[in-house]
Amino acid sequence: MTELHFDNAFLRELPGDPETGSRMRQVDGALYSRVDPTPVTAPRLLAHSAEMAQAVGFSEADVAQPWFAEVFGGNRLLDGMQPLASNYGGHQFGNWAGQLGDGRAISLGEVVTACGDRWELQLKGAGPTPYSRTADGRAVLRSSIREFLCSEAMHHLGVPTTRALSLVGTGESVLRDMLYDGHPAYEPGAVVCRVAPSFLRFGHFELPFARGDHALLRQLVEFTIRRDFPHLHGEGEALYAAWFGEVCERTAHTIAHWMRVGFVHGVMNTDNLSILGLTIDYGPYGWIDNYDPEWTPNTTDAGRRRYRFGQQMQVAWWNLSRLASAISPLFASVEPLQAGLDWYASTYATIERRHAADKLGLAESRTEDDALHAQLRGLMAQAQIDMTLFYRALLDFDPAQPGPTPAMEDAFYDADLRRQHDAALRDWLARYTQRLAQDPQTREQQRDRMRQVNPRYVLRNYLAQEAIDQATAGDLSGVHTLLEVMRRPYDDQPGREHYAQKRPDWAREKAGCSMLSCSS
Repeated sequence: MTELHFDNAFLRELPGDPETGSRMRQVDGALYSRVDPTPVTAPRLLAHSAEMAQAVGFSEADVAQPWFAEVFGGNRLLDGMQPLASNYGGHQFGNWAGQLGDGRAISLGEVVTACGDRWELQLKGAGPTPYSRTADGRAVLRSSIREFLCSEAMHHLGVPTTRALSLVGTGESVLRDMLYDGHPAYEPGAVVCRVAPSFLRFGHFELPFARGDHALLRQLVEFTIRRDFPHLHGEGEALYAAWFGEVCERTAHTIAHWMRVGFVHGVMNTDNLSILGLTIDYGPYGWIDNYDPEWTPNTTDAGRRRYRFGQQMQVAWWNLSRLASAISPLFASVEPLQAGLDWYASTYATIERRHAADKLGLAESRTEDDALHAQLRGLMAQAQIDMTLFYRALLDFDPAQPGPTPAMEDAFYDADLRRQHDAALRDWLARYTQRLAQDPQTREQQRDRMRQVNPRYVLRNYLAQEAIDQATAGDLSGVHTLLEVMRRPYDDQPGREHYAQKRPDWAREKAGCSMLSCSS
C-alpha cells in the first residue's frame, strides 16, 4: 500500500467544534466538526481517474486492491486521515440562508505530495454530518456519475475545476424524489471522491461575518492566504486587498471559460463558488445545445432563471460583492474592495474578448469585431443553432467559397428556422470572410487557433444520461468510454462520432437530458 503524507492544516490551525459526531446542530465559533463517514454495505470501485490517482500518489496496483474501494466508499481510513465536515453559510438564489455546511461531504484529509502539491480528499455521499439538516448525507449513482465525469471533462477542456479521483458503488439504495413531484423512488447509492487543493467557498467567510465573529473571520482569511496563496506577501489591509483581487481575477477566468465552452453551472449560490476560482459542486449543470442565453438546467430556477447561461458573469460579480461585504470588517474603507470588483469586470472583459477572437481564429480582437461577434450570437439564438457544432464547423470553412458548409447545416435544430435565416447566415459568413482576409495568419494557423478553444466533444446532458441508464442496469462501459472521450475534447476521434452529435429529439424533454433538479 502506498503511504501518503497527510498535512491536515485546516484541522490543525483553525478552531473546531468541541462536539464530534453527526448530530444536527448549529456550530458557533468553529470552522469544522469532526465526523466519520458512515460505512456502507458493499463498496465497489466503479470507475477512477488514473491521472488523478497518480497525482495524489496511488499506483494502479493500489487502485486494484479491495482496500481502495473501502477507503473511498467510507468504510476505512488510511493512516493520517482525520475526517471532518466544514462549516459555512451562503446566499442561495439571492437570499441569505444562514448556516449550511458540508451536508453530504466529508473531507478525509490533505495529502501533500513529494513535489509539494496539496490535495484535499473529500467524499461526497458518505453519510450524515452536523450540517445535513433533514437529509441523509447520501448520494445516488446518477448524480455521482455526473459529478465524476464532469469534473474530469472540465479539467481536460482547460476549465479550472475540482477533480474526481473515484466513483464507488455502495451496494445500498437511496430514496430520492428526482423531480420534486411527490414520487420518490429508491435508487442505487454511490460515493465520489473529489479532489482539490482547497474546498473553501465564499460562504466560509460569510458565516462568521453574519455572526459578528470578526476574530474568526480574520483568522480564516490569514490562514487561507498562508496555505492557499503563499505567493502573496505583505501584511494587513494591503495583503488582504491583494488576496481579494486575486480571488476576483481567478473567478473571472473561470466564468469566461464557462462561457467559452457553453457550460451552465445551474446553482451559483455563494456557497458553491470556490475561493480558488475552481468550478465546484456539480449538481444540475448543463451544456448549451442550441445557443440560448436564457437557458438554465435547474428546474428549481425555471421561473426566475437567475442562474441562466447569459447571466453567469453578472451573478459571479454579485457573489464577489457578497464576499467583499463579508471581509469588509478587515478594511478601513471600501476602496480596496471596490478595486477588486472592478478588476473582476475588466479581467473578464479582456478574457472574453480574447476567447471570442480565438473561437473565430483571429489573431486579435478589434473593437469593430464586437458587432461581428454580437451578430453571430444573435443569429445562433434566433435560429436555434448548436453552439458547439457551429464553432467547430468554422474550422472547415473555406473563405474562397463563403457559403454554409454541411457541418454548419447540421448545427441547426429546426429545418424551417434554417431556411428562414439563410440570408442572415450568408450575410454573416460574408462579413466573416472579409475579416479573415484582414488577419495576418495563414488559414492553417487560424484553424489551429480555433481547434484549441472550440471543443469537438462536451459532456452534453443526454450523453451523461445514456451512461447513467447503462450503469443503472449494471453496465459501466458507457461511463468508462465517456471518461476516455472527454480526456481529449479538442481532438477528432474516429469511431466516436456519436459523442460529437447535437442533442437528439428524444432527449429534448427527457428527464436528465435537459433540465435537472438539485437532487440530480
